[in-house]
Amino acid sequence: MADVTDGTIAVLGEALIDVVETGDDDPRLARPGGSPYNVAIGLARLERPVSFVGRLSHDPLGTILRRHAERSGVDLSLSVDAHETTTVALVELAAESDGSARYRFGVDGTADFRWTDAELAAVPTHGLAALHFGSLASWLPPGDDAVLRRVAALREQVLVSYDPNVRPHLQPNRTAARARIERALPLAHVVKTSDEDIAWLYPDADADEIARSWLELGPELVVVTRGGEGSVAHTADGEVRRPILPIEVADTVGAGDAFMSGLLDALCDRDLVRPGAAGAAGDDVLGAVLVHAALVAGITCSRAGANPPRRSELAAHRST
Repeated sequence: MADVTDGTIAVLGEALIDVVETGDDDPRLARPGGSPYNVAIGLARLERPVSFVGRLSHDPLGTILRRHAERSGVDLSLSVDAHETTTVALVELAAESDGSARYRFGVDGTADFRWTDAELAAVPTHGLAALHFGSLASWLPPGDDAVLRRVAALREQVLVSYDPNVRPHLQPNRTAARARIERALPLAHVVKTSDEDIAWLYPDADADEIARSWLELGPELVVVTRGGEGSVAHTADGEVRRPILPIEVADTVGAGDAFMSGLLDALCDRDLVRPGAAGAAGDDVLGAVLVHAALVAGITCSRAGANPPRRSELAAHRST
Protein backbone atom coordinates (compact mmCIF):
# COMPACT_ATOMS: atom_id res chain seq x y z
CA MET A 1 0.00 0.00 0.00
CA ALA A 2 1.38 3.39 -1.01
CA ASP A 3 2.10 6.02 1.63
CA VAL A 4 0.64 9.49 1.26
CA THR A 5 1.66 12.79 2.81
CA ASP A 6 -0.38 13.71 5.89
CA GLY A 7 -3.20 16.04 4.91
CA THR A 8 -3.43 14.67 1.38
CA ILE A 9 -6.71 14.96 -0.51
CA ALA A 10 -7.36 11.81 -2.54
CA VAL A 11 -9.43 12.26 -5.69
CA LEU A 12 -11.05 9.11 -7.07
CA GLY A 13 -12.44 8.84 -10.59
CA GLU A 14 -11.80 9.07 -14.29
CA ALA A 15 -9.06 10.70 -16.34
CA LEU A 16 -9.81 11.07 -20.03
CA ILE A 17 -9.00 13.04 -23.14
CA ASP A 18 -11.38 15.80 -24.23
CA VAL A 19 -11.47 16.19 -27.99
CA VAL A 20 -12.79 19.72 -28.43
CA GLU A 21 -14.65 20.85 -31.53
CA THR A 22 -13.16 24.31 -32.01
CA GLY A 23 -15.20 25.50 -34.99
CA ASP A 24 -12.17 26.88 -36.85
CA ASP A 25 -9.62 25.62 -39.38
CA ASP A 26 -8.10 23.34 -36.71
CA PRO A 27 -11.38 21.56 -35.98
CA ARG A 28 -10.39 19.28 -33.11
CA LEU A 29 -8.08 19.89 -30.17
CA ALA A 30 -7.24 17.15 -27.65
CA ARG A 31 -6.82 18.13 -24.00
CA PRO A 32 -6.50 16.19 -20.72
CA GLY A 33 -9.79 16.10 -18.82
CA GLY A 34 -12.27 14.14 -16.76
CA SER A 35 -14.04 15.75 -13.79
CA PRO A 36 -12.13 14.08 -10.90
CA TYR A 37 -8.83 14.41 -12.77
CA ASN A 38 -9.53 18.13 -13.27
CA VAL A 39 -10.29 18.50 -9.55
CA ALA A 40 -6.95 16.88 -8.71
CA ILE A 41 -5.10 19.18 -11.12
CA GLY A 42 -6.86 22.20 -9.65
CA LEU A 43 -5.99 21.26 -6.07
CA ALA A 44 -2.35 20.63 -6.94
CA ARG A 45 -2.08 24.03 -8.62
CA LEU A 46 -3.53 25.55 -5.46
CA GLU A 47 -0.61 23.87 -3.63
CA ARG A 48 -2.67 21.26 -1.81
CA PRO A 49 -1.11 17.80 -1.44
CA VAL A 50 -3.31 15.68 -3.69
CA SER A 51 -3.21 12.11 -4.90
CA PHE A 52 -5.22 11.06 -7.94
CA VAL A 53 -6.76 7.60 -7.68
CA GLY A 54 -7.39 6.59 -11.27
CA ARG A 55 -6.99 3.71 -13.69
CA LEU A 56 -4.45 5.16 -16.12
CA SER A 57 -3.81 3.41 -19.40
CA HIS A 58 -0.35 2.92 -20.86
CA ASP A 59 -1.53 3.88 -24.33
CA PRO A 60 -0.25 7.20 -25.78
CA LEU A 61 -3.23 9.14 -24.40
CA GLY A 62 -2.62 7.70 -20.95
CA THR A 63 0.97 8.92 -21.16
CA ILE A 64 -0.33 12.43 -21.88
CA LEU A 65 -2.57 12.24 -18.81
CA ARG A 66 0.28 11.06 -16.58
CA ARG A 67 2.67 13.78 -17.73
CA HIS A 68 0.10 16.55 -17.41
CA ALA A 69 -0.76 15.48 -13.85
CA GLU A 70 2.87 15.23 -12.81
CA ARG A 71 3.69 18.67 -14.24
CA SER A 72 0.94 20.13 -12.07
CA GLY A 73 2.26 18.34 -8.96
CA VAL A 74 -0.34 15.57 -8.64
CA ASP A 75 0.83 12.40 -6.89
CA LEU A 76 -0.02 9.29 -8.93
CA SER A 77 1.20 6.64 -6.48
CA LEU A 78 -2.38 5.52 -5.74
CA SER A 79 -3.31 5.18 -9.41
CA VAL A 80 -3.56 1.83 -11.18
CA ASP A 81 -1.60 0.83 -14.27
CA ALA A 82 -4.44 -0.22 -16.55
CA HIS A 83 -4.23 -2.34 -19.70
CA GLU A 84 -7.43 -0.98 -21.24
CA THR A 85 -7.53 2.08 -23.50
CA THR A 86 -8.03 5.68 -22.38
CA THR A 87 -11.54 7.12 -22.41
CA VAL A 88 -12.21 9.87 -24.96
CA ALA A 89 -14.92 12.55 -24.79
CA LEU A 90 -16.09 14.74 -27.67
CA VAL A 91 -16.71 18.27 -26.41
CA GLU A 92 -18.95 20.51 -28.49
CA LEU A 93 -18.87 24.19 -27.56
CA ALA A 94 -22.19 25.97 -28.00
CA ALA A 95 -22.43 28.61 -30.68
CA GLU A 96 -23.83 31.06 -28.13
CA SER A 97 -21.55 33.51 -26.38
CA ASP A 98 -21.79 31.76 -23.01
CA GLY A 99 -19.15 29.18 -23.96
CA SER A 100 -21.20 26.28 -22.59
CA ALA A 101 -20.16 22.75 -23.51
CA ARG A 102 -21.90 19.49 -24.42
CA TYR A 103 -20.17 16.13 -23.99
CA ARG A 104 -20.33 12.74 -25.69
CA PHE A 105 -18.24 9.87 -24.37
CA GLY A 106 -16.70 6.69 -25.73
CA VAL A 107 -16.61 4.49 -22.62
CA ASP A 108 -17.03 0.90 -23.83
CA GLY A 109 -14.17 -1.22 -22.48
CA THR A 110 -12.04 1.75 -21.44
CA ALA A 111 -9.79 1.89 -18.39
CA ASP A 112 -11.62 4.28 -16.08
CA PHE A 113 -14.64 2.17 -15.16
CA ARG A 114 -13.25 -1.28 -14.36
CA TRP A 115 -12.39 -0.80 -10.70
CA THR A 116 -12.10 -3.81 -8.42
CA ASP A 117 -12.18 -4.00 -4.63
CA ALA A 118 -8.58 -5.22 -4.64
CA GLU A 119 -7.39 -2.17 -6.59
CA LEU A 120 -9.26 0.26 -4.36
CA ALA A 121 -7.89 -1.33 -1.21
CA ALA A 122 -4.72 0.68 -1.96
CA VAL A 123 -6.54 3.89 -0.94
CA PRO A 124 -5.20 4.26 2.62
CA THR A 125 -7.12 4.69 5.83
CA HIS A 126 -4.41 6.96 7.23
CA GLY A 127 -2.84 10.22 6.12
CA LEU A 128 -5.83 11.50 4.17
CA ALA A 129 -7.54 14.78 4.99
CA ALA A 130 -10.35 14.21 2.49
CA LEU A 131 -11.58 11.97 -0.28
CA HIS A 132 -13.34 13.42 -3.31
CA PHE A 133 -15.25 11.16 -5.70
CA GLY A 134 -18.04 11.32 -8.23
CA SER A 135 -18.76 11.73 -11.93
CA LEU A 136 -18.73 8.82 -14.39
CA ALA A 137 -16.69 6.36 -12.32
CA SER A 138 -19.20 6.59 -9.45
CA TRP A 139 -22.16 5.45 -11.54
CA LEU A 140 -20.85 3.51 -14.56
CA PRO A 141 -20.50 -0.29 -14.33
CA PRO A 142 -18.69 -2.55 -13.88
CA GLY A 143 -16.59 -0.67 -11.29
CA ASP A 144 -19.13 1.68 -9.70
CA ASP A 145 -20.15 -0.67 -6.90
CA ALA A 146 -16.51 -1.15 -5.87
CA VAL A 147 -16.06 2.64 -5.77
CA LEU A 148 -19.04 3.11 -3.47
CA ARG A 149 -17.90 0.32 -1.18
CA ARG A 150 -14.47 1.90 -0.71
CA VAL A 151 -15.91 5.35 -0.11
CA ALA A 152 -18.30 3.91 2.47
CA ALA A 153 -15.38 2.30 4.29
CA LEU A 154 -13.57 5.66 4.55
CA ARG A 155 -16.48 7.95 5.39
CA GLU A 156 -16.12 7.84 9.15
CA GLN A 157 -12.41 8.67 9.01
CA VAL A 158 -12.08 11.50 6.48
CA LEU A 159 -14.20 14.23 4.95
CA VAL A 160 -15.86 12.88 1.81
CA SER A 161 -16.93 15.22 -0.99
CA TYR A 162 -19.04 14.23 -3.98
CA ASP A 163 -20.00 15.70 -7.35
CA PRO A 164 -22.49 13.53 -9.30
CA ASN A 165 -21.66 15.37 -12.55
CA VAL A 166 -24.71 14.13 -14.46
CA ARG A 167 -24.24 13.14 -18.11
CA PRO A 168 -27.62 12.43 -19.76
CA HIS A 169 -25.93 10.90 -22.81
CA LEU A 170 -24.64 8.12 -20.55
CA GLN A 171 -27.63 8.06 -18.18
CA PRO A 172 -30.67 7.90 -20.47
CA ASN A 173 -32.84 6.32 -17.75
CA ARG A 174 -33.59 9.28 -15.52
CA THR A 175 -35.17 7.19 -12.76
CA ALA A 176 -32.18 4.84 -12.58
CA ALA A 177 -29.74 7.76 -12.63
CA ARG A 178 -31.58 9.47 -9.79
CA ALA A 179 -31.59 6.27 -7.72
CA ARG A 180 -27.88 5.76 -8.32
CA ILE A 181 -27.00 9.27 -7.21
CA GLU A 182 -29.28 9.10 -4.18
CA ARG A 183 -27.45 5.92 -3.20
CA ALA A 184 -24.13 7.81 -3.23
CA LEU A 185 -25.32 10.92 -1.38
CA PRO A 186 -25.35 9.35 2.12
CA LEU A 187 -21.64 8.59 1.73
CA ALA A 188 -20.68 12.27 1.40
CA HIS A 189 -20.31 15.07 3.91
CA VAL A 190 -19.99 17.77 1.23
CA VAL A 191 -21.82 17.70 -2.11
CA LYS A 192 -21.33 20.04 -5.06
CA THR A 193 -23.81 19.95 -7.91
CA SER A 194 -25.28 22.30 -10.52
CA ASP A 195 -28.78 23.54 -11.18
CA GLU A 196 -28.51 21.85 -14.60
CA ASP A 197 -27.84 18.47 -12.95
CA ILE A 198 -30.80 18.92 -10.64
CA ALA A 199 -33.08 20.06 -13.46
CA TRP A 200 -32.35 16.91 -15.43
CA LEU A 201 -32.65 14.55 -12.45
CA TYR A 202 -35.82 16.19 -11.07
CA PRO A 203 -37.74 17.92 -13.89
CA ASP A 204 -39.82 20.92 -12.79
CA ALA A 205 -38.51 20.72 -9.20
CA ASP A 206 -37.02 23.70 -7.39
CA ALA A 207 -33.24 23.34 -7.09
CA ASP A 208 -33.15 24.71 -3.53
CA GLU A 209 -35.84 22.27 -2.41
CA ILE A 210 -33.91 19.36 -3.91
CA ALA A 211 -30.70 20.52 -2.20
CA ARG A 212 -32.52 20.62 1.14
CA SER A 213 -33.91 17.13 0.53
CA TRP A 214 -30.38 15.89 -0.18
CA LEU A 215 -29.30 17.17 3.26
CA GLU A 216 -31.81 14.77 4.78
CA LEU A 217 -30.00 11.86 3.11
CA GLY A 218 -26.76 12.47 5.01
CA PRO A 219 -24.58 15.31 3.66
CA GLU A 220 -23.94 18.28 5.94
CA LEU A 221 -23.27 20.79 3.14
CA VAL A 222 -24.81 20.88 -0.34
CA VAL A 223 -23.53 23.55 -2.73
CA VAL A 224 -25.44 24.27 -5.94
CA THR A 225 -23.79 26.26 -8.72
CA ARG A 226 -26.28 28.26 -10.78
CA GLY A 227 -24.34 29.54 -13.77
CA GLY A 228 -24.70 33.29 -14.08
CA GLU A 229 -26.70 33.45 -10.86
CA GLY A 230 -23.77 32.40 -8.67
CA SER A 231 -23.88 29.63 -6.07
CA VAL A 232 -25.83 28.60 -2.98
CA ALA A 233 -24.59 26.71 0.09
CA HIS A 234 -27.23 24.74 1.97
CA THR A 235 -26.82 23.42 5.52
CA ALA A 236 -29.25 22.36 8.22
CA ASP A 237 -29.10 25.95 9.51
CA GLY A 238 -30.14 27.63 6.26
CA GLU A 239 -28.57 28.87 3.04
CA VAL A 240 -25.91 31.31 1.87
CA ARG A 241 -25.80 32.85 -1.62
CA ARG A 242 -22.97 34.53 -3.44
CA PRO A 243 -22.69 35.93 -7.01
CA ILE A 244 -20.34 34.83 -9.76
CA LEU A 245 -17.06 36.58 -10.50
CA PRO A 246 -17.60 39.13 -13.32
CA ILE A 247 -15.27 37.89 -16.04
CA GLU A 248 -15.14 37.50 -19.81
CA VAL A 249 -15.88 33.84 -20.57
CA ALA A 250 -13.79 31.91 -23.10
CA ASP A 251 -15.60 28.63 -22.41
CA THR A 252 -17.02 26.73 -19.44
CA VAL A 253 -15.02 23.50 -19.89
CA GLY A 254 -13.86 22.42 -16.44
CA ALA A 255 -15.66 25.26 -14.65
CA GLY A 256 -17.54 23.03 -12.24
CA ASP A 257 -14.41 21.03 -11.48
CA ALA A 258 -12.45 24.23 -10.81
CA PHE A 259 -15.22 25.36 -8.46
CA MET A 260 -14.93 22.01 -6.64
CA SER A 261 -11.17 22.45 -6.29
CA GLY A 262 -11.67 25.97 -4.98
CA LEU A 263 -14.34 24.78 -2.56
CA LEU A 264 -12.08 22.13 -1.04
CA ASP A 265 -9.15 24.56 -0.98
CA ALA A 266 -11.23 27.12 0.91
CA LEU A 267 -12.43 24.50 3.39
CA CYS A 268 -8.80 23.52 3.99
CA ASP A 269 -7.83 27.16 4.60
CA ARG A 270 -10.49 27.39 7.32
CA ASP A 271 -9.75 24.03 8.97
CA LEU A 272 -13.13 22.66 7.89
CA VAL A 273 -11.88 19.51 6.18
CA ARG A 274 -13.18 17.07 8.74
CA PRO A 275 -16.57 15.43 9.25
CA GLY A 276 -19.05 17.74 10.96
CA ALA A 277 -17.09 20.97 10.49
CA ALA A 278 -18.36 22.32 7.15
CA GLY A 279 -22.00 21.97 8.07
CA ALA A 280 -21.48 23.90 11.29
CA ALA A 281 -19.65 26.84 9.68
CA GLY A 282 -21.32 30.25 9.96
CA ASP A 283 -22.81 32.23 7.10
CA ASP A 284 -19.83 34.57 6.75
CA VAL A 285 -17.42 31.64 6.54
CA LEU A 286 -19.52 29.78 3.98
CA GLY A 287 -19.92 32.97 1.99
CA ALA A 288 -16.16 33.40 1.85
CA VAL A 289 -15.81 29.76 0.77
CA LEU A 290 -18.23 30.33 -2.11
CA VAL A 291 -16.44 33.52 -3.19
CA HIS A 292 -13.09 31.72 -3.26
CA ALA A 293 -14.51 28.82 -5.27
CA ALA A 294 -16.14 31.26 -7.69
CA LEU A 295 -12.81 33.02 -8.22
CA VAL A 296 -11.07 29.74 -9.09
CA ALA A 297 -13.90 28.82 -11.49
CA GLY A 298 -14.04 32.30 -12.98
CA ILE A 299 -10.36 32.38 -13.87
CA THR A 300 -10.74 28.93 -15.45
CA CYS A 301 -13.66 30.18 -17.56
CA SER A 302 -11.59 33.14 -18.76
CA ARG A 303 -9.34 30.83 -20.79
CA ALA A 304 -9.89 27.90 -23.09
CA GLY A 305 -10.32 24.40 -21.72
CA ALA A 306 -9.95 22.93 -18.25
CA ASN A 307 -6.98 25.07 -17.22
CA PRO A 308 -7.40 25.93 -13.52
CA PRO A 309 -5.28 28.66 -11.93
CA ARG A 310 -2.26 28.37 -9.69
CA ARG A 311 -2.31 29.95 -6.24
CA SER A 312 -0.06 32.78 -7.40
CA GLU A 313 -2.65 33.70 -10.03
CA LEU A 314 -5.37 34.03 -7.39
CA ALA A 315 -3.18 36.40 -5.41
CA ALA A 316 -2.42 38.44 -8.54
CA HIS A 317 -6.11 38.64 -9.42
CA ARG A 318 -7.10 39.78 -5.93
CA SER A 319 -4.49 42.53 -6.03
CA THR A 320 -5.88 44.08 -9.24
